[in-house]
Amino acid sequence: MKEKKKIKSSDNKVLPILPLKGTIVFPFLIVPLMITDPEQTRMVDDALMRGSRIAMFLQKDEKVENPGLDDLHEIGVSGNILKMLRFPDGSVRFLIQGLSRIKIKRVAATGPFLSAEVTNVKETLADQVKMDAMKHSIMEKLKLFIELVPSVSEDLHASAMNQDTPSKLADYLASNLQIEANQKQEILEELNVLKRFKKVYTILNREIEVLEISQKIQAKAASELGKSQRDYILREQMRAIKKELGDTDDHNEIEEFEEKILDANMSEQVEAAALKELDRLSHMSPSSAEYTVSRTYIDWLISMPWSISTEDKLDLKKAKKVLDEDHYNLVKIKDRILEHLAVRKLKADIKGPILCFVGPPGVGKTSLGKSIAKAMGREFSRVSLGGMRDEAEIRGHRRTYIGAMPGRIIQSLKKCGSNNPVIMLDEIDKLGSDFRGDPASALLEVLDPEQNDTFSDYYLELPFDLSKVMFVTTANWLEPIPAVLRDRMEIINLPGYTDIEKLAIAKEHLIPKQLENHGVKNSQLKIHDSAVKVVIDGYTREAGLRNLEREMASVIRKAARKIASGYKKKITYTGEDIPKLLGPQKFTREGLSRESMIGVVPGRAYTSVGGEILFIEATSMAGNNTLTLTGHLGEVMKESAKAALSFIRSNAKDLGLTDATFEKKDIHLHVPSGATPKDGPSAGITMIVALSSLFTGRKVKPALAMTGEITLRGQLLPIGGLKEKLLGAYRSGVKTVLLPEENRKDTLDLPVEIKKNIKLKFFSHVLPAVKFALEPMSKTKKK
Repeated sequence: MKEKKKIKSSDNKVLPILPLKGTIVFPFLIVPLMITDPEQTRMVDDALMRGSRIAMFLQKDEKVENPGLDDLHEIGVSGNILKMLRFPDGSVRFLIQGLSRIKIKRVAATGPFLSAEVTNVKETLADQVKMDAMKHSIMEKLKLFIELVPSVSEDLHASAMNQDTPSKLADYLASNLQIEANQKQEILEELNVLKRFKKVYTILNREIEVLEISQKIQAKAASELGKSQRDYILREQMRAIKKELGDTDDHNEIEEFEEKILDANMSEQVEAAALKELDRLSHMSPSSAEYTVSRTYIDWLISMPWSISTEDKLDLKKAKKVLDEDHYNLVKIKDRILEHLAVRKLKADIKGPILCFVGPPGVGKTSLGKSIAKAMGREFSRVSLGGMRDEAEIRGHRRTYIGAMPGRIIQSLKKCGSNNPVIMLDEIDKLGSDFRGDPASALLEVLDPEQNDTFSDYYLELPFDLSKVMFVTTANWLEPIPAVLRDRMEIINLPGYTDIEKLAIAKEHLIPKQLENHGVKNSQLKIHDSAVKVVIDGYTREAGLRNLEREMASVIRKAARKIASGYKKKITYTGEDIPKLLGPQKFTREGLSRESMIGVVPGRAYTSVGGEILFIEATSMAGNNTLTLTGHLGEVMKESAKAALSFIRSNAKDLGLTDATFEKKDIHLHVPSGATPKDGPSAGITMIVALSSLFTGRKVKPALAMTGEITLRGQLLPIGGLKEKLLGAYRSGVKTVLLPEENRKDTLDLPVEIKKNIKLKFFSHVLPAVKFALEPMSKTKKK
C-alpha cells in the first residue's frame, strides 16, 4: 500500500483525467474507487508517486471503452489520492478526496493516458436568509427520511449538521442519496448553491413520498399476509383436528362441486343458477348455518338427472311376454301399454301418458306399475298419496324453512336417476286437504302433459321437464278425485276377477310365490285345483286376491310345519282337506237362496272393495201415513225411496192395490249395516220391488237381485259399475239379475263365466220388472 506524501497546496493546471462510470465524486468527500484498466492503473500509480491531483469526469456513455474529451461531461471534480491497494487480479482500489469543481480548457496529451488543462469553476451564493431557510427545510426532510429508512444511520443527520457551508451540505446529501448518476451529475453541474439546494430538496422530498407510499403498500400487504397466515394456521389446525377425529377431507369441495356441475349436462339456466349458488357458498364460513343449506341445495342440483334417460325397450313381443308373465288377463291395460310402445317406436319424442287404474283392492293395480316399468326397461318409483294433506309433499318446501326438502316427485326422480321413469301415484282418491294446502291442486301441473315440461319445485325453483315421465295413478273409487284432476288422466277400469281367473292366477302366481316364501318345494307339496276352488268359494268373498293369497299361505304353512317335523312323503291337499286346515267355511253361495221373506229384496251395490249385496227391508204398521228411512242413507237414496213410494201409490191399480192399502199406515224402509254410509240412485228399482212385495204380500223369487235407477214415470235408467256388481252377484250365489235395458251394451265384454252362470233380464220400465221379480200369490201362500 502506498500513501501520498503531504505537500503544500498548489494549483496544478494540467491534470491526468480519470473517466468515471456510474460514480460521482463530490468536492471535500472521500470516495473509494476501483479500476481494472492497465493504462488507468499506471496513471493513478504515477499521480500517487508524484503527489499530483487527478481530474475525474463522468462518462456520458458507460459502454465506451476508451473515451475521448467529447465522451465526458463538461464539469468534473479534481481530487487527491489518499491510499491505493493492488490486488492479485491486477485491479487497483484507492481512496480519493474531492477538492473542487473543475472544467476542461484544452487537451494537453492523449498518451499514454488522457490529460488536459483544467480550471476551477466558481459557485454563486444567494441571500444568507434564503440559504438558512433552505438548509432548515432540508434538515427536517432529512430527519424524516432517516426515520422512514431504518437502514440509514442517524449519523447521517449528525454529519450533515457538521457541514460548515451550504455548498458542502448540498454535495454531502446528494452523495448519500440513492439516485441515478445522471441526477448527481446535474447537481454537480449546478453552480448556483440555492438552486442546488432546491434540486436536492426536490429529490429528497420525492424519495420520502415514495417511501411513505411503499410503507403503506407494505403495511397493507403485511395485513393481508397476516390474515392469510392466520387463516392458513387455523385451517391447518382444523385439518389436524379432523384427522384426529378420523374426519378427513382431502379434496377441495368447491372445486369438486364446480366440476360436478359442469359434468351434469344441465340447461344453461340451471347451470348458471348452480354456479351462482356455488359462488355464494365459496364466500361462506363452513361453520355457518347458511353454508349447510346452500351446500345441500347444490348437492340436489348436481344429483338430479337433468339429461339422463334410460333407453326404452321397443320390442313389442318381449314387452307383451313380460306383461303376460306378471299378470293374468287384463287385456285392455296390456294393449294400452303396447300401443304406447308402438307409437314410441314410430315417434321418439312423444310425451308420456298419464294413466289411472281404478278398481277394488287386491286386483293388481300397484304391481301393474312395476310390470310396466319392467316391460319398457325404465326405472320405477312409487309415491303413496293416501292420507297426504300437505301441498309441500308434492311441490316441496321453500328453502327459507328449516329442514326444507324437494317434493316427492323430485325425490323420486333423484332416486331413479333418470328423467323418464315410471312413477306410480298410489291411492290418488285418498288425498286430503287442510290449512297446509290441497295436494290434489298441486298435482294438476304434474299430471298435465301441456304444463309439466316446465314443472317448478318450490325447493329447486328451477324448471324440470316431466313430460318424459310416465305417470300411473291408482284409485279404488273415482268420485273423490276432483273433476279437473280426473280430466287430465286416462281412466282404465280394473274389475274384480271371476273364479276361473282366480284359479288360474293362484296356480300361476300365488301358490309358486308362497311356496318360495315358505321354503317348500314342489316335490314336497301338491295342491289340487279342487282345494283352490274350495278356498275361493268358502273362505274368500272379494273382488281381488289378497284374502285368497293369505288363505293359501295358511295352507302352505300347515304343510311346512309337517315337513319341518320330519315328514318325508309328498303332501297332497284336495278340496276335502281344506276344512280340516282352515276350519269351517266362512261364506256360502247358497245363502241368498234361503227362504225369502215378504218385503225383503236383495240389491246390488258398487263399493270401493267391489260389488256387494245390499238388502232392502220394508215393513208397515198402523200410523199416520209417514215414511221412515234408516240405515245411514244419503240424500240421493232417501229421494229414491220417496220416488219409489210415490210411483207405487200412483200405479196402485196396475199392481193390484187399492187406496185402502196405504191408509193409516206408517212405512219403514231400512237398509242393513246401519253403520256403513250408503248413497246413490241405483237402488231405486230394489226399493220399488221391496215396497211392492210388502203391499202385495208376494215374496221375491229366490236367487234374484236387481239394480237400476227409477223415475216417477217408471222408467229404468242405466247404472255404472255393472261388471263389478255382476261379479259380486256371482260370488253371492245370485242366479238372475234384473238390469236397465240401456245397460245391455255394457254386457258385451263380460267374462264368459258370468254369462254362463247368471241370467240377465233387461227392462226399460219398472212395472214389468216388478211383475217378473215377485212370485205369484198362489206360490207365496203355499210357502
